[in-house]
Amino acid sequence: MIIIMDQHASRENIDDVQKKLSELGFRTHPIFGEVKTVIGAIGDKRHLNTQEIYTLPGVENIVPIMKPYKLAGRELKQVPTVINVGDVQIGGNKVVVMAGPCAIENEKSYIDTAKKVKEAGAEILRGGAFKPRTSPYDFQGLEEDGLKIMAEARDITGLKLVTEVVDTRDVDLVASYADIIQIGARNMQNFRLLKEVGMHKKPVLLKRGLSAKIEEWLMAAEYIISEGNEDVILCERGIRTFETATRNTIDLSAIPVVKELSHLPIIVDPSHATGTWKYVSALSKGAIATGADGLIIEVHSDPNCALCDGPQSLRPSKFSQIMSELSHVANAVERTI
Repeated sequence: MIIIMDQHASRENIDDVQKKLSELGFRTHPIFGEVKTVIGAIGDKRHLNTQEIYTLPGVENIVPIMKPYKLAGRELKQVPTVINVGDVQIGGNKVVVMAGPCAIENEKSYIDTAKKVKEAGAEILRGGAFKPRTSPYDFQGLEEDGLKIMAEARDITGLKLVTEVVDTRDVDLVASYADIIQIGARNMQNFRLLKEVGMHKKPVLLKRGLSAKIEEWLMAAEYIISEGNEDVILCERGIRTFETATRNTIDLSAIPVVKELSHLPIIVDPSHATGTWKYVSALSKGAIATGADGLIIEVHSDPNCALCDGPQSLRPSKFSQIMSELSHVANAVERTI
């Protein structure tokens, strides 16, 4: 439910309402607006006598939240969330591009790619140190050695880092290096992992599961936010359908739907969605045109020799060309890139 405070309510009034709700077993999430403050309260309403809350000083109204995703939805928070990753804002007017190879393979090639995506206009560097692969015999990543290479690339380029965590035991380690912690599609409903990253303060990039409905995706975000971490970035990366012409089927309709249902920013991964580098440009343009707040694109200095996802990776020169083309689409929808 949402407790709407009177515009003249004092901070003491707000604190008293939160204290009372906490005593009744509710988690509270205040949102301080320019005119009014609202308090989101999550808990078992069977133990609540709403009249007790109505009589508290400063309370104007109590409104039930109908959606199951209480904290991720727009019923509690109407204003879109903008997430600050250092000096990079995700969810604002600028379309943020994250780029880099699927996996960190060695120091030289990774840092070389990092420099080139920075030159092309990327603001966040991607790369996997822990790689959840379908086959146990495929390259599984360099683990902490990979994270150290990422950190070196950040020192050299100034780019922020996004990388995936796949195990609750590694969350502290990954968080100590990364600027954004990624939850991959296979782990979207790994609820223990979601809770663990929710207890950290690092922004979380939450990829949509292979066959997840939008509501299930938002409920996964709810797990993270309910633990106290409100900085969740949603990522559409294609869903599994009957179509085999591409690796997955990208759901661009999810962008406006999510924008209507949730205040969280949403980005698109056209590389994993298609599995083929030649479709990345068109779908990146489509993502921006339909309202995406960012893109995460795979770039590799030599895709033919990549240990992971070479066929969907762009060469740096092609990535630079696409970045130039994307600026025209962003301008057409009154955004920048």
